[in-house]
Amino acid sequence: MTDSTPALDYVETHIDDSLDRLFALMRVQSISTDPAYAEQCRVAAQLLADELTGLGFEARVAPTEGHPMVVAHQEGDGPHVLFYGHYDVQPVDPLALWKRDPFDPVLETRADGTKAIVGRGASDDKGQLRTFIEACRAWKETEGRLPVRVTILFEGEEESGSESLEPFLRANAEELKADFALICDTSMWDTATPGLTIGLRGMAGGQVTVRGPSRDLHSGLYGGPARNPIQVLTNILADLKDADGHVTLPGFYDGVHPLSDEVQKSWDALGFDAGEFLGDVGLSVPAGEKGVGVLEQSWARPTAEINGIWGGYTGEGFKTVIPAEAHAKVSFRLVGDQDPDQIWAAFEAHVRSRLPADCCAEFNVRGGSRAISLASDSPPLAATRAALDAEWGKSALLASGGSIPVVNSIRSILGMDSVMVGFALNDDNIHSPNEKYDLNSFHKGIRSWVRILGRLGAMEPARQTETA
Repeated sequence: MTDSTPALDYVETHIDDSLDRLFALMRVQSISTDPAYAEQCRVAAQLLADELTGLGFEARVAPTEGHPMVVAHQEGDGPHVLFYGHYDVQPVDPLALWKRDPFDPVLETRADGTKAIVGRGASDDKGQLRTFIEACRAWKETEGRLPVRVTILFEGEEESGSESLEPFLRANAEELKADFALICDTSMWDTATPGLTIGLRGMAGGQVTVRGPSRDLHSGLYGGPARNPIQVLTNILADLKDADGHVTLPGFYDGVHPLSDEVQKSWDALGFDAGEFLGDVGLSVPAGEKGVGVLEQSWARPTAEINGIWGGYTGEGFKTVIPAEAHAKVSFRLVGDQDPDQIWAAFEAHVRSRLPADCCAEFNVRGGSRAISLASDSPPLAATRAALDAEWGKSALLASGGSIPVVNSIRSILGMDSVMVGFALNDDNIHSPNEKYDLNSFHKGIRSWVRILGRLGAMEPARQTETA
């Protein structure tokens, strides 16, 4: 059985109950980055564990050095899957920009008649993880079983750095290992086109500080002969790209691969409008690499970006100083086989080779992760794509996305690849005021997971991969 008509019917007749359970979770103020909400994070974890126990899972709240994990197991036929999601949310600031209390969720009807769930965590990630729970509920209530063996891992620190995640994965590797992982923290292409993420850009980044004089100097006395660290740093950063938008670090493009024909055709069929994409954020002229399309730049090309820069006097009014130091935060999005350590080392060499006399540089590396590429024809992904096609009536887009560190952690520690399917939309205001999740995304997301579980259950169980 690849789909369960009774389970799909159950989703239809119990969608209001599913919404009530989502709203209950969204009312918990599980802001992981603020210690004042630590107890609320524990409440959210316990709520989920209790619910999963009620569905027949063997569930527990597992303590960590930070916020707790929720771990649950349910026996079933077919392959063994690990489902990952996170129950923590971002802070709500600036509160004045919210139309209502962020933790008082509501179903809002828009001018076009469509409906959206509004409140913090609606899309990232409470609404998304709940689509999977509700699909499991539909199977259990109608068939008395799940078509696959399921392990669930809900994290409570995804929005605050996931400091406890990798230690927890290492300490509990044998319990958490499965045939592959399922992650619902990604997006659709549009309201009618589902997406499967088969590539994630990696990351290298950190902070650079350039120091010059021993103290801030009066520019009337020292302007001209004294080195200005802001000028030095901005000159160095400007040299990161040439006139055509290519990154100038030696070896930067080593390991960058061309798109496959299948992925290129999938993207060409989208009818992507670069003008609309840029226009939505007040821009009109594409930047980046000359001769490379906007969509390919966003999904499949590496980048070098300056994320913040400061130095000298930045307060109100005016103060004529030559600063003693200048700072910048720099990040590189990586693709293919690019090595984050090599990229950051090349950046440090770039800076040091351009430092003039009397200046020095200091670096604070934030860390890095490699890009992830998944085979577009793997059996789990093919089964998931068939299920999405059946639910949405059109072929799922094979897309690439930004960095999701847990995918690398699952691969490196548990030795498993992940299937990434989500139902968020670009206008969901994730991390921003008035976060929302389309009711259609929530409803058809549940139905999609019902179908996905059925299709996965029809696969032959795979031999677990040894830990990498």
